[in-house]
Amino acid sequence: MSPARHFTALTLATFLIGAPAASATDTCEYEPGLAMLASPMAPWKGASLRVIFTAEKPLDGELSLIAPDGQVAATSRDRHGGPPYYWFAEVRTPQPGAWQAKLVREGASAECQTAIRDIDVKAKQPAGPRGGKAVWPVKEIWNRETENLYSAWIEKLFDAPLDDAPSWKALHVVLRDSDRNVLFDYLGLREDQKNLVIQPDCADLPYFLRAYFAFKMGLPFGYAKCTRGDGGGAPRCTQWWSIENEEPPLSPSPQRAGAPGFFSTTATAPQPRIPPRPQGLVPGFGHYMRTVIANGVHSGNGRTAFDDNNADYYPVPLTEDALRPGTIYADPYGHLLVLVKRVPQTEDSAGVFLAVDGQPDGTVARKRFWRGNFLFAQDPALGGAGFKHARPVVRAKNGTLRRMTNAEIEQDADYGNFSLEQSKISVEEFYDRMDDVMSPAPLEPMRALTEAITALEEQVKARVTSVENGREYLAGGGREVGMPDGASIFETSGPWEDFATPSRDLRLLIAIDVVRNFPDRVERRPERYAMPQGKSAADVKADLEDTLARELAAREFSYTRTDGSQWTLKLKDVLDRIAALEMAYNINDCVELRWGAPDGSEEASTCKRRASKAQRAKMADYRAWFSERRRPPRG
Repeated sequence: MSPARHFTALTLATFLIGAPAASATDTCEYEPGLAMLASPMAPWKGASLRVIFTAEKPLDGELSLIAPDGQVAATSRDRHGGPPYYWFAEVRTPQPGAWQAKLVREGASAECQTAIRDIDVKAKQPAGPRGGKAVWPVKEIWNRETENLYSAWIEKLFDAPLDDAPSWKALHVVLRDSDRNVLFDYLGLREDQKNLVIQPDCADLPYFLRAYFAFKMGLPFGYAKCTRGDGGGAPRCTQWWSIENEEPPLSPSPQRAGAPGFFSTTATAPQPRIPPRPQGLVPGFGHYMRTVIANGVHSGNGRTAFDDNNADYYPVPLTEDALRPGTIYADPYGHLLVLVKRVPQTEDSAGVFLAVDGQPDGTVARKRFWRGNFLFAQDPALGGAGFKHARPVVRAKNGTLRRMTNAEIEQDADYGNFSLEQSKISVEEFYDRMDDVMSPAPLEPMRALTEAITALEEQVKARVTSVENGREYLAGGGREVGMPDGASIFETSGPWEDFATPSRDLRLLIAIDVVRNFPDRVERRPERYAMPQGKSAADVKADLEDTLARELAAREFSYTRTDGSQWTLKLKDVLDRIAALEMAYNINDCVELRWGAPDGSEEASTCKRRASKAQRAKMADYRAWFSERRRPPRG
């Protein structure tokens, strides 16, 4: 690390722990990525003391929190993540005085084996920060240390067992959970107890997470105004606004049903500008998230061309080191996800990347990377799809905030991960490389099939939630929802975006194809798998087809019918109804039709609502998009 970067790391440590930095003899300061976060910003005896230590190397170690009397108050040997790797420890009722956070790592160099940071816990709560002309004051910079802490914060925020498929009604539900959110009330302003409504859709979510962390940590932030890529080209970003140079957006579109205070990200016709930002640090931040960002960004922001310097995101290589929590994935059809965890491959299981996404109804859910969830394409008209990082915001020589260029990122010691790799590979090469990153050792075919079926099952169960949200909307007195024309069914605003599921259903149909055709794929490409000895590719295909049939018949899920009763389906039913699911996305149809219930069946007997003839005619016209598994270009 350069001397300038070393000074930054020392400054960062001082800011994060609210105490003098470690002594000059602690040469572990020179290790890139080693950082500590103590929460709250100004620790005191009336708030839990939470500590995260991050590092780049996968070494075993132990984190200890040492009380003023020298006693060890909390320890943890659980190393999470990778990379970055982190340890977490907490003391619910810390006594006032001089505390230490001590990380001892096995196998580290002698000078870096032990890292110690001082933490001053006050007897009374210190005053929290105050607002100013900017949305929030900028005190620190983005570098490897702050990026690692950002990754660790995100991983812990959405952590859950691999077999779970956690889902939350809104992002603020997660942020208000003090057991998940290490930055809960970090500023000492009770900022996470003021009932701020934070309900991003998929395009908002990466910005909301980054802005929330930057707000807490005093880091710079901004966002671009971009096109959606009409006219056969990738989206372009023509304006950029920072927290120190705000552009008042146009008045927001009408509030979404069931989500007070949340506004659509879809651009609307010019209207009078919104009121000025409220006074006060927390109200100003809530206003900035809920109106300024939410009305300023959309899915086109993630699909800018790979080499575009004016974009908020830049592409990274497909490597374990680059695909860290906080990395976004922009698919070619307008959906964005945020990586939250990497689960390494073991002798018994494949490696997995987990991500979260936001839905138009405000739901935030976790899902695993696989071909059915993460769509990839090489089409200039669709923009640059793939994995990307948030472009670092830095202070220019003239004192204003700006974004780093691609060349600067490539040459920066703390980043150095700009890459055009994804723009140069085919679709099959993309998924092959991701298989290699997740599971470096070839997978046993039966295990790989089981993983794919599990991923499909998770996707189907996520659709249960989406369809149920629509049923509740109608049961609560919701009126018939207008159906957009043409490609706008996939990208619009209002109740159609909230409760109709054309984009999600198109992804589900693609996912079904992946699972259904998996045995054929193994037969075609046996070199990708650890094939059993003594069996031909045809033998393995036959075994896979038998297992697929058994698994699909054994796995079940339930949905709520129009009358409130539960109806159980097997995963096999979903595959058998694939044709019906090509026209099952309309919110104005009853839920039974949306799950493909056959006419005249007992399952369909509770259906009380159907879309109008005009809307059914539109759906028939658009059916080819779903049957051919393609999304039409805009405009």
